[in-house]
Amino acid sequence: MRTEPNIIITGTPGVGKTSHSTLLANTTGLKHLSINQIVKERECHEGWDEGYQSWIVDEDKLLDSIEDEAKQGGWIIDWHACDLFPKSWIDLVVVLRADSTVLYDRLVGRGYSEAKLQENLDSEIMQVLLEEARDAYDEEIVVELRSDTLEDVEGNVERMERWVENWREGNSRKGGAVKES
Repeated sequence: MRTEPNIIITGTPGVGKTSHSTLLANTTGLKHLSINQIVKERECHEGWDEGYQSWIVDEDKLLDSIEDEAKQGGWIIDWHACDLFPKSWIDLVVVLRADSTVLYDRLVGRGYSEAKLQENLDSEIMQVLLEEARDAYDEEIVVELRSDTLEDVEGNVERMERWVENWREGNSRKGGAVKES
């Protein structure tokens, strides 16, 4: 039985997932679960991909590693993918989007290789992560938000704070918990 919601904040690298997650955790008391950090620290990977300069994630090991935490609730899951997390774990999916020119500058600033830069820009332009979220979760829990400016981030976090407050109020009226399946 969960007494706190689980939220996924997803999107193409560079859209502000970690910034949003950190701010939301600070204002709501939910805990920030950085999947990139979990993959590295708990060794939920099959090695390092030199070409993309990233870990090759072992999704089964990752899910096994976080299952107990997720089922308890109270997590903000920060990762560029969302469709591997079971529907029963998730109450809200926030897909952050950024203008391609803004995103380009952010990714260049991170020193992304040309191949990685192009793949991420193509993914954003083609709305790949938004479509994955819409395919994996019920329509009413998937929200698309712009993340081009600091004002966008602040407004998005305020919107998510209100959602958390409403979730808490609604679930306290129902008896205080969401049943896990």
